[in-house]
Amino acid sequence: MKVFVSILLFSLCLVSCKKEYEGNPDRFKKGIFEIQASDNFVKETIIRKDSIQISKYGNKVDTLSIKWKNNFFYTLRYLNPKNDLEKDPMYVQINKVRDSSYDFTVKIGFSKFKQKGTVFLSKK
Repeated sequence: MKVFVSILLFSLCLVSCKKEYEGNPDRFKKGIFEIQASDNFVKETIIRKDSIQISKYGNKVDTLSIKWKNNFFYTLRYLNPKNDLEKDPMYVQINKVRDSSYDFTVKIGFSKFKQKGTVFLSKK
């Protein structure tokens, strides 16, 4: 019985050892990323440095502040809002992390509007 328990514990230890990137969105805090075009989004290139995010989509470029609450939640705010909607913060929840992407849900201000999407590490 002791041998069985020892083998079981050893097996659990091996199974619980995962690669560092799995479940750790830290690598998405700085760098170049993309949101691919879909029904919900136009293609967007995102550049993150420190507390700034530059978003390029179509012929537009916006600069936003980014504040990380924890590894799975951050807030975006336009630095130069052009309308009332852009004055509201965007709350982003990271739902699932993969090797080179993460799924997210974004909520604008305190509205009921929610949008889901995926951010990919850029291949550039």
